[in-house]
Amino acid sequence: MASKGNIDWCDGEKNEICQKIETLPKNVHVGLPDPLTDPVKCSLVKGDYLYFHYDCDGHDDRGWGCGYRTMQTMASWVYFNRSPVKNHNRIAPSLLQIQQALVTMEDKPGSFSGSREWVGAFEASLVLDYFCDVPCKVVHVRGGGAELEQVAVEELHQHFEKHGSPVMMGGDRDNSSKGILGVCTGDKGSYLLVADPHYYGRQQEKTELQRRGWVSWKRISSLDQSSFYNLCMPQTATKAI
Repeated sequence: MASKGNIDWCDGEKNEICQKIETLPKNVHVGLPDPLTDPVKCSLVKGDYLYFHYDCDGHDDRGWGCGYRTMQTMASWVYFNRSPVKNHNRIAPSLLQIQQALVTMEDKPGSFSGSREWVGAFEASLVLDYFCDVPCKVVHVRGGGAELEQVAVEELHQHFEKHGSPVMMGGDRDNSSKGILGVCTGDKGSYLLVADPHYYGRQQEKTELQRRGWVSWKRISSLDQSSFYNLCMPQTATKAI
């Protein structure tokens, strides 16, 4: 399996003229050991995707673009694993295209386009439906701790087994977007496989991203126990490859 994929990037600011950008790492979780030696249950993403992160297209979005980057990772999964898709020549919409789509759908005011405003799980559900014809299930988890273990973990197991696509996770106090690529449960708790979109810098191989913790297993108990969380789960309707 190739470690990288080429992108024909369509820039909405230039009338959708496509331009080549740097290749992005593909399937960055592959090769990462399970967090538990004897897990009760592990469920992982199925199929190919690209890892999008801060500034990966030359647009410096540090401090506000993490939700957009997670959306792009999810959209890339749809591109590789669903056929046909609405815009089959576009692996993922650009930041500006995402903002313009939310304005078009009247979810955001006109001033949102070109801004540095954040987006969350609900906006992701609108954008994936708009660009990819994929509806999403948004799961609200009222608090950390027990409810994350009881509600989010089971929802994620079911999602990866049925749909196989990456999931977007974010909250209020913990407002950093996370791409969720898997869930692993043991007798003493569960772990999430997280693709962190906050990486900024030159493109790295997946082994280096894993070594530096940008793709890693994180204990559920390490998340903010006082934050609510939302999960955006693409309902792909067809069996993932």
